[in-house]
Amino acid sequence: MKKLFWLLVFINCFAFSQEDNITKQEVEVNSLIKGTLFSPYKETAQTKLVILIAGSGPTNRSGNSTVGGINNSLKFLAEGLAKNGIAVYSYDKRIFAQMIAKTLDEKNLSFEDFIKDAKDVATYFRSQKKYSKIIIAGHSEGSLIGMVAALNNADGYISIAGAGRPIDEVLLEQLTKQSPSIKEEAQKGLAALKQGKTFENKNPMLSSLFRESVQPYMISWIKYNPQVEIAKLSIPILVINGTKDIQVPPSDAELLHAANPKSELQIIENMNHIFKEIKIDSDNQKSYNNPNLPVMPELFSSITQFINSI
Repeated sequence: MKKLFWLLVFINCFAFSQEDNITKQEVEVNSLIKGTLFSPYKETAQTKLVILIAGSGPTNRSGNSTVGGINNSLKFLAEGLAKNGIAVYSYDKRIFAQMIAKTLDEKNLSFEDFIKDAKDVATYFRSQKKYSKIIIAGHSEGSLIGMVAALNNADGYISIAGAGRPIDEVLLEQLTKQSPSIKEEAQKGLAALKQGKTFENKNPMLSSLFRESVQPYMISWIKYNPQVEIAKLSIPILVINGTKDIQVPPSDAELLHAANPKSELQIIENMNHIFKEIKIDSDNQKSYNNPNLPVMPELFSSITQFINSI
């Protein structure tokens, strides 16, 4: 009997743990959405919840990716907000559950899948009637996902390093900087996708971006214009970016702010795309694979002040 008791205690420690005056609990919204709920140690009827949406690619609840690096950006952000009295739910993208179940089929993925997931998370927590407000916050690609999902589903919205232009414009700019010689070919491919058409890519340099299986997803993503979507929101909005972001420049945040002038705009000096402080430009890329580098405190204070004002 004692062995059974300690076994149950051991299992429970994995499901629910306390650390630095916050609690962490594994929460499964449905078979595709699994994540961690970070909560203040002492919650009240006034506690607010942030639903945190990860960026593009195979990015998990901690903000880590085999492609983008191990940096714990979302994990550190969630922990910091919980210490400030704000609950945060950060979840793995559905592709992780699909990979485990061996049901992932890239050609069947759509941008709307991720929008639906964000809405499902909001519905799940709202049905609990536990939190006074629910705020949707999206990072990078998650910014646009959250922007669309927030309409009629949230009390506030936060864009962190989110693009202010349709993805075809952002990609073309990035590709041109990396290799100007492929600009014309990339432009033709993106134009076809914007018209809802797939095409045969013959350039090896564009094989990853324009592979056949990902083109349907690109078509579903490219039709959304962040400036149009953010203009639809009448809830409180905070738009954040950093001056050291080498993926999404601060000018994109300014476009979002201009599209919805009632929004708040916060440009954080020396913060990069994954919320880390960069004083020397050569350290920027290195930070993507530094899981111990902390998130800038200015990010916590900006978000906390905004949420407390809602």
